[in-house]
Amino acid sequence: PSGLTDVIAVASGSYHSLALQSDGTVMGWGRNNYSQLDPEYSCGSCTRYNILGLTDIVAISAATFHSLALKSDGTVVAWGSDWCGFSPDIPEGLSDVIAIDAGGNHNLALKSDGTVVGWGRNNYGQTDAPEGLTNVVQIQALGDHSMALKSDGTVVAWGRNNHGQTNVPDGLSDAVGLGGAGGHSLVFKSDGTVIGFG
Repeated sequence: PSGLTDVIAVASGSYHSLALQSDGTVMGWGRNNYSQLDPEYSCGSCTRYNILGLTDIVAISAATFHSLALKSDGTVVAWGSDWCGFSPDIPEGLSDVIAIDAGGNHNLALKSDGTVVGWGRNNYGQTDAPEGLTNVVQIQALGDHSMALKSDGTVVAWGRNNHGQTNVPDGLSDAVGLGGAGGHSLVFKSDGTVIGFG
């Protein structure tokens, strides 16, 4: 949008986009058919500024029909479609969050203690972080599966596995980043190489 400045992060869903500004406010534009830009404003294609009057935001994430924002106090704000509990049904008491990721139909939050909380559609177990999962430093919510990068450089994946997207290769280590899409997963290694599966 014209006049958009001081942007420090961006996020895009299927039909809408978000921008986080340095002052902690969020701007959005695109379709708002499921209130993914603003639950109190509806239009087919529009531009909205300072969504929900949000302030003190440190991270954003956009999915198909919903959006997430992480506040500086470690709490999460969600808006948009609540189909299958995507949003705004944030788990009660969720706090101490340091990272968020919105997938196509579910959400993940990484807490300061290295544990992961998931919510939303769970038809393939994509919100059920494996028991005992700790020391997580990055999360990735994808179509129907989820991934976590641990501090030791290993990767854990769970959820739908119709294309092998949760089959982490044996011996995979030295990972520094995660990526992927609905039916595949990507892992970025410290040596600059990329491993894909699914």
